[in-house]
Amino acid sequence: MKEIIIATHNNDKKSEMMYALRNLKVKILSLDNFPEIGEIEESGSTLLENSLIKSREVQRITGIPTIADDTGLEVEFLNGAPGVYSARYAGNNVSYQDNVRKLLSDLKGVEQKFRNAKFSTYISFCSSENEFWVDGSIEGEITEKPLGENGFGYDSVFLVKETRLTFGQMDKKDKDKISHRGLALKKMISLLEQNIN
Repeated sequence: MKEIIIATHNNDKKSEMMYALRNLKVKILSLDNFPEIGEIEESGSTLLENSLIKSREVQRITGIPTIADDTGLEVEFLNGAPGVYSARYAGNNVSYQDNVRKLLSDLKGVEQKFRNAKFSTYISFCSSENEFWVDGSIEGEITEKPLGENGFGYDSVFLVKETRLTFGQMDKKDKDKISHRGLALKKMISLLEQNIN
């Protein structure tokens, strides 16, 4: 394996993943290298299914080994929502801020002790010879207002239980050590290193 594609059009995810994979002895490509590949419909009912849909489709189109992720925020009080709809919780083609506003609105008046949440990431790998996946998750709670300027998505309202900081208050290095995506990427890197010839 000489090349690998990160199958996402989300520049923030791409940046996190490319940084994490930087020491692999392969050329890291992104969908920017393949402008003919548009948005891939995430029609799965789970995060894992959506991750596999993306990695399989990009590998099928390009013939190049591909990794893809799907991430979701599950809020206990909202019966696991937004879950697989995390990126489009407030609707299609909305901003991170729109999703955060909807989440905070849905939790308005809910006591902090009932705002438990979990961030989960599934990363899948697909090549012509092999397919595997890993996951990572972290427990936290949803704050009543955004805190911190760093990160993206729901980072400013996801308070990590063990640090009592939101991802938005953490610098990139600290976030990557403990985040759902950071944990999944560590597992994926270990598997990829075993499969690089």
